[in-house]
Amino acid sequence: MGRWMILLFVMLCGGFVSVSNSLSVSVESPPAVNQGHTVNLPCWYGPAVKEEDLEVRWYRGDQFETPIIHYKHKKLQQESLDSSYIGRVSFGLKDESSGGVQIFVGLTLENVTIKDEGDYTCYVTSLQSYESASLQLTVTETGSQPVLSPVWTEDNTVNVSCESEGWYPQPVLSWSDQKQVKTFKSLTYSNTSSGLVSVHSWILVPSSSELSCSVGLSDKEKKEARLRLGNPPQLAERKSDSSLGGWVAFGLLLIATVVLAALGLWWYRKKGKSAHDHPEEKESLLPDEVVPHTISAAREHYVNVELENPNHPYLKIRGTILRDNNPEDQPFPDGEEVTCLTAIRGTPGFSSGKHYWEVSLARQSTAIKQSWWLGVTSRIESLQELKITPNTSNGFWFLSSSPKRPDHLKFSAESKALLFVRSRPETVGVFLDYDKGELSFYNVEESSLIVSFIVTFTGQVFPFFNPGKGDEAPMEILHKRECSQSGEQQNTTGNCNVSTPLMSVVTHDEKI
Repeated sequence: MGRWMILLFVMLCGGFVSVSNSLSVSVESPPAVNQGHTVNLPCWYGPAVKEEDLEVRWYRGDQFETPIIHYKHKKLQQESLDSSYIGRVSFGLKDESSGGVQIFVGLTLENVTIKDEGDYTCYVTSLQSYESASLQLTVTETGSQPVLSPVWTEDNTVNVSCESEGWYPQPVLSWSDQKQVKTFKSLTYSNTSSGLVSVHSWILVPSSSELSCSVGLSDKEKKEARLRLGNPPQLAERKSDSSLGGWVAFGLLLIATVVLAALGLWWYRKKGKSAHDHPEEKESLLPDEVVPHTISAAREHYVNVELENPNHPYLKIRGTILRDNNPEDQPFPDGEEVTCLTAIRGTPGFSSGKHYWEVSLARQSTAIKQSWWLGVTSRIESLQELKITPNTSNGFWFLSSSPKRPDHLKFSAESKALLFVRSRPETVGVFLDYDKGELSFYNVEESSLIVSFIVTFTGQVFPFFNPGKGDEAPMEILHKRECSQSGEQQNTTGNCNVSTPLMSVVTHDEKI
């Protein structure tokens, strides 16, 4: 309707003028832009007209009456605009050529979203004619590093799944085994409410395979994860604290283009010092001369860890028992996702030596805890004020639950790998050998090693805890109770071994 009114006005005022000969409009589609970035949509018109006679509209599809930008009477109009673009667009009007032959009337769009993708029309009107031209905006988003998860089957083959999320448009997924393309058994895509795409695929391979999964957009660099498979993991037999028993270390850490798994034992190192003297990690397999400690050997270095701040604003703490505040009492300002907001340091800190502590994740009155982080950190500032995702590059090394995969654990909040576990641990032991750079995690009930890493630390590191959000089960830092030399125990029952002091835990079934 608006176009016909403008055409009628032109005919009444000066008769019909050939549009193509009177006013020309040209545009140029920009390169694909990543979501969240800023893009310029260029448009030029000519010949120049008096500014007071100029009208410019930028709109999408058939939304002529609700434009993104409307310039008229030498100013931007504020009525009937597309509300989804308010505050994100700006208009440029300037002469970009000698003699004023071509005038720039481009549009700048900030914080681009997936929904912004599509056609945009630049419409220019003078008192005598009008013309328009359309361009195409393409939006992309690079997704997460692929995550590989192996499950051994009874016939000595391995079902390996590959998952990645946060892509746009739909990415391409491919499998390969030592550079040979493999045919996958399944490939599925799903869309989130924001329009981003997740991809999942699985494949059956022999247990001796070296497998690679890559995901990416067709015209951009792909993200890849590699996995060297070995013998299937076995459950460790329960043994006493003083025996090695049948523990089997199993863990996988998948980093793009780096193989870090071998025969059920996984080691992780990553290079790079931060500007804040954060510890350095080096990507390599564990040196042959370094052997992980057994849990009985680690327990010889037991230390009673205390919580640094019992008045944490987002935690309920009683002694060494902690859980998150009920969101109904005090909603979390950063949402439901687990962040450093509910994290807390322990004391003492360590800059040398060997140290071991245990944390209970199971209680008689509640189910096994489903949301938790346990490890060490080198950060000394207030954790609640950190606006970062904690990972190995910024001073955090920890094992955590996997919210979407109850049969897996993760290393750090931005893990590129999942650790398959047959059951969630009820008690986790943490061992730090600062001088040799060993950080190990144990399933205490099974006397088995979950995973061990090599990290070159610099500066002091502290025990690190996070009880998660929305999990009513608390975590408890367990304290060792010393036995006297005569063998008499202090508030414990059972036999006392002086060389390996008995651990005794007082169970608090009441909720905190």
